[in-house]
Formats: sequence, structure tokens, C-alpha cells
Amino acid sequence: MQRLASGGLRKMLTELSDPVSYRLALDNRHFALNPYLGKRIALQYLGSINCCHCGRLTKKSFNQGYCYPCFRRLAQCDSCIISPEKCHYFEGTCREPEWADNHCMQEHFVYLANSSGVKVGITRGSQLPTRWIDQGAVQAMPVIRVKTRQQSGFAEVVIKQHITDRTQWQRMLKGQVDVIDLPAIWQDLLPQVMAELKQLQHDHGLQAIQILEQPEVVEVRYPVNEYPSKVKAHNFDKQDRVEGVLMGIKGQYLMLDTGVINVRKFTAYQVEFFAEA
Repeated sequence: MQRLASGGLRKMLTELSDPVSYRLALDNRHFALNPYLGKRIALQYLGSINCCHCGRLTKKSFNQGYCYPCFRRLAQCDSCIISPEKCHYFEGTCREPEWADNHCMQEHFVYLANSSGVKVGITRGSQLPTRWIDQGAVQAMPVIRVKTRQQSGFAEVVIKQHITDRTQWQRMLKGQVDVIDLPAIWQDLLPQVMAELKQLQHDHGLQAIQILEQPEVVEVRYPVNEYPSKVKAHNFDKQDRVEGVLMGIKGQYLMLDTGVINVRKFTAYQVEFFAEA
């Protein structure tokens, strides 16, 4: 195999095409991965982690790539990113108000997706369809448009009383996902949540919480030659080399004949990338 580059792992870059186009990111260098399907590749962990924000050397990665000081200081690492309904921007206690202006105080969507079955999720408008691809969804459909991330969290809380917001990642990687009629599911669900959504509209304004009248389903196909029958996860915290024939890519996972690795989980890990010519 040929050594192609080294650097800090970053979330794989994607483009919605048929199938999805993937690029491995090592710091600012990008490598198209689809051409390596069926070929042997390797990622060699070099034993160091450099914070993806400040570059500081850290013994442990927090929140997928941050050192502890950045994890404690940055708004993008605050608990309200995971639970946006807990946003405290309007209380004047946001860690980084300017960052929030560009990321949280922007148009968001609540969506239904089919990754390991139907689920509800939220994302910033500029992250569609990237968010769906990162979750390994084979179908997705936006259902509500809102003005802020917090409002999307309020709406998601209402809907996840009826539909999970979790992805069963092992099932997603096995490819055992049946096609779902997302519009029909939404039409069945809407009467059950309408009263609470109407209350949100009353509290925040009709223009702030907009239920989409004719949502469109986006279908996603991934570059996969063969799905694993059993899912074994590689872990750089336990092994320094991940190697095997690239059988497929889905979500943020590389699927090798030796197991799978969640590239995003190891953001900021310094690695070398090798591939068969």
C-alpha cells in the first residue's frame, strides 16, 4: 500500500450524488474515497491528539475532537447543542453569542428520517442534506421550518414523544432498513402533535414555526459493495492500526472486511492514510 498523507482526522466530507460521494479529511487535505471501494486501505494512529479547535496537544478527546479547556469554553460544546430546547442565549449566558448568532439563531428544520427505522431530528437549514447523510439515512423529509435552533428543539420534544430521536447504528450499518412511507407516517402523526405545535406557534409566532404543507422525501444511496453480517467496531484507543478492504461507506463509518470505524468519533486523532494503488 502507498502512504498518501498524514494529519488530524476530520469528519468525512460528503456530497449528495448517486451514490453519495465521500472524501476523507486530514486537516485541510481531502481524498476521494469512493475510488477505493474494493481496495485495501489503512489508517495508522500516530499516538497523539491535537484539539480540532485550538490545536493544543491533548491526552483525551472531548466531544469528538476538543481538548478539555475548549470543551468547557466553547458554545459548540455546551449541553444545549445536544438539547437545543435548553438554549440560554436569551438569558444572556451563552458562552459565545457571536457564534450562536451564526449557528443557533438561524433557520432550522425538524425532519423525519429513516436510518435504522423512522426517527425525528433537527438540523440547521444549511446542513441539509449533510446531516441526513452523516446519520446514514436512506430517506429523509423536512416537516417543520423554524427560525432558531431552540424552537426546533421545542418542536422535536413534542414529536419524540411518539417517534424516537435515536439511530440504532449497528442496524443502520447492516443495511437492514426497509423503505418507509414517511409522508404517510407524518400525516398519521400530525393530528397527535398539532395541539402542542399550535401552542408553539402561539408562543413564538406563525412565521417562527411553520409546518410544511407538502414536504418532499429525499432518498439517499451509499457507496457499499457489501454490508457486514456482524458489526465489529475498530477503536484507536485500543489499537493503533485499522486496516482492511473497504467494503462500503455509510454515515460517518468506513466499513472494512475487518470491521467498521466511526471516523467522526476520532476527530483530531493524528493518523497516516495508506491505500492500495
